[in-house]
Amino acid sequence: MQFVLLCTMLKRIYLDTFKKYVHSNSVGGIILIGCVLLSLIIANLPAGRSFENLLNTPLGWQNEVIGLRFPVLHWINDGLMAVFFLLVGLEIKRELVEGELSSPQKAMLPVIAAFGGAVLPAVIFAVLNKGTATAPGWGIPMATDIAFALAAITLLGKKVPGSLKIFLAALAIVDDLIAILVIALFYSSDIHFDYLLYAGVLFVLLVVFNRLKVKSLWLYLVPGVFIWYFVHHSGIHATIAGVLVAMTLPTTPDATPSPLEKLEHALTKPVNFFILPLFALANTNIRFAPSMLQGLAEPLGLGIIIGLIAGKSAGIFLSTWLGVKLKIGKLPRQATWLHMTGLGLLAGIGFTMSIFISLLSFDDPQMVAEAKLAILVASVLAALLGCMMLTSISKKAAGSA
Repeated sequence: MQFVLLCTMLKRIYLDTFKKYVHSNSVGGIILIGCVLLSLIIANLPAGRSFENLLNTPLGWQNEVIGLRFPVLHWINDGLMAVFFLLVGLEIKRELVEGELSSPQKAMLPVIAAFGGAVLPAVIFAVLNKGTATAPGWGIPMATDIAFALAAITLLGKKVPGSLKIFLAALAIVDDLIAILVIALFYSSDIHFDYLLYAGVLFVLLVVFNRLKVKSLWLYLVPGVFIWYFVHHSGIHATIAGVLVAMTLPTTPDATPSPLEKLEHALTKPVNFFILPLFALANTNIRFAPSMLQGLAEPLGLGIIIGLIAGKSAGIFLSTWLGVKLKIGKLPRQATWLHMTGLGLLAGIGFTMSIFISLLSFDDPQMVAEAKLAILVASVLAALLGCMMLTSISKKAAGSA
């Protein structure tokens, strides 16, 4: 009897631990890291060619009217990633309505920090790559990867103030919004205005649904699929459709459950545990060659590495300092300027969105591969440096207490 009770207790402890693990913010980042490593291993084994062929296998259906036949990789990058952008859009809208971006006082400092952290890396890349074939990649070092950055700061636990995590989340959300605008304005071409008009009509319909307080998610999601199709064929990158649909979903400024929050809750696990890992698996299959290491010291590699590490941290620090000096906002509670420097380093983790923009920047597979390698190197260094600095600050604070 006692043995049975002991087994039951151990089982309960195990299940509780497992549930906490699954629900923790760090899991998505850990799974992403695993998929990155797996993708790199596969790419450098004989099976790498077969994996590439699988990614290039066409799937779908098309005729003279409808075109929905694309390679597997295209479905991942333009289809599944639209769901990721839908989730990002939901997070942005929720923060604007009821979260860290809901008032000018709350929003201004992370917004200013995000712009500083986006502009300076782009300037550094543009200066280093001026007049070269890699110049179009100026948008690559602009973005912070929400999943990886939050996973890194969450793993530090109580070593950092809780307010710093909230600030980083708000900054990363604004950062993603900037990246979305950059993709829409600068990485889209051959615009077909007829398809854009069709998408616009459906978008207006969803806005009307919102005004009429329609709460059925299907009345937003079904037209949303058609918006994705029309945006995809318009020449603007299809993932923008996810953000457009997200902005039309109704929500409330209080704790009352809303369609937006229900959808956000439903998408969080599929995106973190399936879509982003699949994106990582499909897009980090880099076949290493000696020449690629030399590429890290060329303008493309240097622009990405210096932009993500030095540009991000300096841009966030300087813009935050200016915002505080002008009394636009205050530092996060219990945070110091050293904390902000460490946070700026973590914001240099630019994995998902940076790789995504690199795919849009270059047609040359060699350039894309070199850009991916530079992004991986920069993101790993940014994570290590940021965590080391924040841990060091915590130890010094504990020692002086």
